[in-house]
Amino acid sequence: MSSAIGSIGNERDLAGEILAWYDRHARDLPWRVPPGSAETPDPYRIWLSEVMLQQTTVAAVRDYFETFTRRWPRVEDLAAAEDGDVMAAWAGLGYYARARNLLKCARVVASDHGGTFPDTEEGLLELPGIGPYTAAAIAAIAFDRPAVVLDGNIERVMARIFAVEEPLPKSKPILRAHAASLTPRDRAGDYAQAVMDLGATICTPRNPACGICPWMEACLARAEGIAAQLPRKARKPAKPVRQGIAWLAMREDGAVLLERRPEKGLLGGMLGLPGSDWREKPPDPVPPFAAEWQPSPGDVRHTFTHFHLILSLRTARVPQDFTPPEGLAFHGGDPGRAMPTVMRKALKLGLSSLE
Repeated sequence: MSSAIGSIGNERDLAGEILAWYDRHARDLPWRVPPGSAETPDPYRIWLSEVMLQQTTVAAVRDYFETFTRRWPRVEDLAAAEDGDVMAAWAGLGYYARARNLLKCARVVASDHGGTFPDTEEGLLELPGIGPYTAAAIAAIAFDRPAVVLDGNIERVMARIFAVEEPLPKSKPILRAHAASLTPRDRAGDYAQAVMDLGATICTPRNPACGICPWMEACLARAEGIAAQLPRKARKPAKPVRQGIAWLAMREDGAVLLERRPEKGLLGGMLGLPGSDWREKPPDPVPPFAAEWQPSPGDVRHTFTHFHLILSLRTARVPQDFTPPEGLAFHGGDPGRAMPTVMRKALKLGLSSLE
């Protein structure tokens, strides 16, 4: 590592160069305090944005963040919210365990810390749902601690500037060491956000704009002509395919029968259509109650992090005075707004077949 660092020059100069670039080109984000501002970063807003941004894009998060902070402007407000309201507001953002941990963390901060987030990585790591990356990001951005922040954008920048050809994820320790070597003690939060912005806007996965990069002269991968090929990634195994059945019952007034999924497990705590387990082999079509169930044309296809899902659908109409089984309840209006994406797809397909 030392020889590579030495070959790109003085680390303090590199931090200064990118901070000067950031002062001119920082992205305008609703959770961010602009560089040079007298305003102090709000740890609640930084924490909320970092949880939302896990495995999700800035474009997808922006509206959700603004909705959450209008409705729950302080961590104490979020801590006092109903679980169902928070899960409904999160619907469509994905990775629903984050929403459950969001509530747990807010309640711990409100009850055990007087509404004040710990200002160190160690203290933050003790909170529910906060792992090493999120703890480092909050410590740096909210409290200006010289924490080593390493997200996907920063990994890519480090792999290129130091020409690290070892594939991810095996190269993570090397990339972390390089990131640590460049992290300044002063303006650590601005530095972390600067490298994030560099990766998001210039040092992009495809077609990096090396000609306007503030680290152009120092970048070893650019000098070797391999910047666009880095970081290399180990080949991922093919995702398995699982199959399931969902059941959509509609009452005469248009209300549909839904369940609240168990708190633990995939899509935990979310509204959805009752259905089977999701398995590699087609499950037996066992309906939740007797009715004139009809298969819907087509399937719902959805990809999760670790598998692809093929969901077939059965629909039925039930009378207005139908009494649902325990655990199921009728929902009118637009229940899809509070449902995860895969269930929205199933609801849309089922409703179209019932028209």
